[in-house]
Amino acid sequence: MSVVAIDQVHKRYGALEVLKGVSLSVDTGQVVAIIGRSGSGKSTMLRCINGLEAFQSGSITVAGHDVQQEPTKLRELRKDVGIVFQSYNLFPHLTVSQNITLSPRITQGVKAADAEVIARRVLSQVGLLEKFDAYPDMLSGGQQQRVAIARSLAMRPKVMLFDEVTSALDPELTGEVLLVMEQLAKEGMTMLLVTHEMSFARSVADLTVFMHQGKIWEAGPSKELFERPTTAELQAFLASGVK
Repeated sequence: MSVVAIDQVHKRYGALEVLKGVSLSVDTGQVVAIIGRSGSGKSTMLRCINGLEAFQSGSITVAGHDVQQEPTKLRELRKDVGIVFQSYNLFPHLTVSQNITLSPRITQGVKAADAEVIARRVLSQVGLLEKFDAYPDMLSGGQQQRVAIARSLAMRPKVMLFDEVTSALDPELTGEVLLVMEQLAKEGMTMLLVTHEMSFARSVADLTVFMHQGKIWEAGPSKELFERPTTAELQAFLASGVK
């Protein structure tokens, strides 16, 4: 059953059309990698799914929510859809546990003791339980990104979105974040990720989507897509040396 349904979505910034009739269906538990050159519309599509960007026409349904810009509906949507960005966006004056428990306590009314249990659980998931009382500036970039993932997991989302989450990290730290994401995939989390990590997309994603000029140019099972790209544009992209 589709947990994400995007139907003929168009998105413009003034006269510039960034998404040109994008349609995509994602099933529960599916991992979808979104690849393509800068400016192809990848991150814009992801931000539309979470309501961070308004779109002009078409429809998006996520985990039973019709994505609209009405504040009440956006709040309900974001209880079920987590998003992690390239920048960690952790509060520097709060400990790791405080960063994680803040949103469940405020948006879901979770009691402090219960929120602490949740924080310990999600930190264990990302392999950072020992950093429970640390502050963000005491962590490496990879650790901060794993805390950002844990913070989203604390909301018990039905869908997780990842927008270039490793692009600011060096290779070693990239590896530790990708391992966490791979484990989430094995646990059945529905995930959509914009990524330049082609080997990760090929080995972990069920489906890979190649975006070009604001459209989904080619899509299919990851292994098939990488081994037998059918369009000249995807062939050129894969031949360009993107890792």
